[in-house]
Parts: sequence; structure tokens; C-alpha cells
Amino acid sequence: MEPRKAAFERVLPNPKAKLLDQVREVCRLKHYSLRTEQSYVAWALRFLVFVKGPDGQWRHPRELGGKEVTEFLTHLAVVQELGASSQNQGMNALVFLYQQVLGLPLEGLADRVRARRPQRLPVVLTREEVKRLLAGMQGTPRLMAQLLYGTGLLPPAPG
Repeated sequence: MEPRKAAFERVLPNPKAKLLDQVREVCRLKHYSLRTEQSYVAWALRFLVFVKGPDGQWRHPRELGGKEVTEFLTHLAVVQELGASSQNQGMNALVFLYQQVLGLPLEGLADRVRARRPQRLPVVLTREEVKRLLAGMQGTPRLMAQLLYGTGLLPPAPG
């Protein structure tokens, strides 16, 4: 019996195909969803446009490496002000491009500027705020709010 292949093992795309077609092919061979395939192709194209030479010449990712990927990811965070999840999606797409499609190591990504995730603080009313809120209500809505709060179906006030 043949040992089972690891999920991260690289498959070889058609070397005669264009780069973005190779990305599509590897995504399909690895049974990625169509949306993931479309996203990875879009991120690869976005990266290629970013690293286009000053003379307008396309540069193949084989000529590039972690330095250019880091510059691209930093550009996304600083200049384009993309959110952290978008930047991470772009990074995953480029890691996929280099490791799975091109079979090249991609190092030096730790130096990139990371987009910050917005800090979300929970909003909890104090007991005094709940009392003032309930005092401003009348009739059935007040009774329902008191029941919800009293039974613990509304978040408790701190302290």
C-alpha cells in the first residue's frame, strides 16, 4: 500500500502554461473552491502589477522573492490602508504562488508592516445606566425589558 500524500505536497503545473493559468491549475488539482481560485489569481495579478519594472516590463516572480512580497504587503497596509484580513488573504495567495505553483521558498515575511485589526470593546451598561434606561420606558416594553434583564437574557452589568 502506498503511503498517503500530505495535503501540503506540491503538485506540478503545466510548465508551458502562463503563470496565472498555472495558479488556476494548481488550485483545481488541490480541489480549492472556485472563489479561492479567483481570489488567488487576482492577488497574483495585483502583485505582478505592483512589481512591474520601471520600464513597464513584466517581472516574473521567479526573479523576485521575499523582499518584493514584503514591500507589496506593506504597501497594502500603509498606502492602500487595507484591513488585516485582506492583507492576510493577499499574503496567503502569494505564499501559495511561491510554494505551491513555483516551488520556491518565500522567506523574510516577518519584516512586513501588518495592518491593524480594529479593537472591539464590549459595551456593557452599568447598573445605574440600566436603571435610567428602564426608568425611561413605560408599559409593556418596560416590563419585557425588566424580564429580560432580570432573567439574565440581557448581558449583566459589571460590578
